[in-house]
Amino acid sequence: MMTNRHTTGGTYLQHRERPLRRRGHRISMRGSLRPQLSQLIRATRLGLAVAAGIVLCSVSVAAQNKVRIVQTNSAGDNVHIIDPVTNRVVGVISGIEVSHGAGIAPDGSRIYVSDEAEVTLDVVDSKTLSVIKRIPLSGRPNNMAVGRDGRRVYVGIIQAPGGVDVIDTASLQRVKTIPTKGTIHNAYVTPDGKYVVAGSIQGKSINVIDAQTEQPAWTLDMDLGIRPMTFNWNPDGSTKWIFAQLTDFNGFAVVDFATRKEIHRIKNPDLPPGKATVPQGSDPSHGMAVTSDGKTLVVCSRLNNHLYAYSLPDLKPLGGAELSGKGAGWVTLTPDGKTAYVANPVTNDVSVVDIATLKEVTRIPVGFVPKRNTTGMLP
Repeated sequence: MMTNRHTTGGTYLQHRERPLRRRGHRISMRGSLRPQLSQLIRATRLGLAVAAGIVLCSVSVAAQNKVRIVQTNSAGDNVHIIDPVTNRVVGVISGIEVSHGAGIAPDGSRIYVSDEAEVTLDVVDSKTLSVIKRIPLSGRPNNMAVGRDGRRVYVGIIQAPGGVDVIDTASLQRVKTIPTKGTIHNAYVTPDGKYVVAGSIQGKSINVIDAQTEQPAWTLDMDLGIRPMTFNWNPDGSTKWIFAQLTDFNGFAVVDFATRKEIHRIKNPDLPPGKATVPQGSDPSHGMAVTSDGKTLVVCSRLNNHLYAYSLPDLKPLGGAELSGKGAGWVTLTPDGKTAYVANPVTNDVSVVDIATLKEVTRIPVGFVPKRNTTGMLP
């Protein structure tokens, strides 16, 4: 900003010092033009200074926020905050029993947690890590998602008749429940923020909701219940595919968003001889994510106790990280897409996996039966 300011100021000064000519005649700057030009110079410098101050303030606020992993614990009464630089727990939210999903406001000011025990969406102040409000929901919740602009939170309701509760984050009130085919296990927002996608185990359906109208857009019926989902995107940012894990299937389905049809079904690799499966925990394959560059899909396999990686868009297997923690029930990624955090509900910890090498680098103890995790910027 300083360089631009000096350059712009210099340009005005050059005009001020250089005689102007019109039709071959010299025009003096000593007349009425001089005061107006001086005012223009001062106003321009002031505007640039204000703009620079705004930019510096924005940078300062952004610099204060740090990447954090938020880990819920479904058999405890707390939520853990992990620093991905040190891989240590740096904060604990207390007083939320049977926490399920979590989301972070885009500005980092709040953490939202779906609370199965209280049948509420709990709003947490990110600085004090205290619950500041519990918003009553239409039924017992499962997972939830925050809208891209932060103005809405969408909560999947697993209790019949189901639906997606819409929370207004300005008033902190539930403003409506969007009907779905079946009760909802997980709710997501597409990468472009235009749609909410909700999966039903009981209804065996993928429910796509228009985020602007908050009305159902389309529904895809599947042969198995819908477990976790994630997305990749087209060059223009629109949603390309939905990756959906399915009940009792150690793998995932691929749904083309434009045609609304399943186009692939991928089974995770078999374990080599001598390796035992893990019978406890979530569904056989539960938890998946796409790296920020859109080139890699990571997929949890509780059954194989691995985090597998597939290249995109060709879905070629890249290998897998064998986990020493047990359960592999959910995964979130750092913003640079280099590190994965896998929730292990059997061993009550989180496995940290380097995606480039597909090696588990450490395990972080958390609460009882870690459930969902998410990544965001917090103070």
